[in-house]
Amino acid sequence: MASNSDIKIDVVIPAIDKDLDTLPYVIDGVRKYVRHPIGRIFVVAPNSPKIKAICHLKGCAFIHESTVLPLQKKQIAYRSKRWERSGWLYQQLLKLGSSSVVRQRHFLVIDADTVLIRPHRFYADGKQLFYCRNWSQPEYFVTYRKLLGTKAPRPRSYVTHYMLFDKTKLRSLKNKIEARHGTKWFKAILNNINRKKQFGFSEFETYGNYVYSVHPEKVRLKSALNKSLSTSPSALSGSAVDKLAQRYRSLSFHKRKSYTRSAK
Repeated sequence: MASNSDIKIDVVIPAIDKDLDTLPYVIDGVRKYVRHPIGRIFVVAPNSPKIKAICHLKGCAFIHESTVLPLQKKQIAYRSKRWERSGWLYQQLLKLGSSSVVRQRHFLVIDADTVLIRPHRFYADGKQLFYCRNWSQPEYFVTYRKLLGTKAPRPRSYVTHYMLFDKTKLRSLKNKIEARHGTKWFKAILNNINRKKQFGFSEFETYGNYVYSVHPEKVRLKSALNKSLSTSPSALSGSAVDKLAQRYRSLSFHKRKSYTRSAK
């Protein structure tokens, strides 16, 4: 395997129209700060003229989400009277399914609201680098155990808004889930989520813990140092970003309102 930054990667960014403000900055951040040769950047989205326009402007490939999985968001129905998470879960399945779209063996998936502000490598000295944080949602590990029949090692949390996937390892994970449950991997995930829980599954937590469980000696964990902001990236000056980069590796511009059901 190539060492350090020699591994060529593709990039996948799932997006919807609420990400229009951040998407251009996400693309620019990837190109500036990812220390690997980049093949193509794929934006996976619904049929949105505005997202297509950004793809054209930034030289990215637009992929209609319906071509990634034989599943639509309306088929998921993951909600309660207080919250609506169907789109959130659908995007996670799209990330795992996007291995069918990319051309490189390795592909970086990054959320459309997260901007890199410092250099990132995802392989060094023959080890994959995972960017981690120190807290997670307990239900993620309940679902992991249901899917795989084993307890997640949980060295740290892998939920940090971006992750490099290896198609071979991802296929191995999907095969194991499918063999255990006798159905397609995405159907197994949907069948094993506790739908009364608002945070029932994490694609990053599942893949990261699976890779670590198979080859912990080939994994290196780094602190993600992600900062969540409620402003827009356009509101930050260059000097403000430089100052933030002294402490953080990435910025996430979250709009949480979409997770709460509006009163009707």
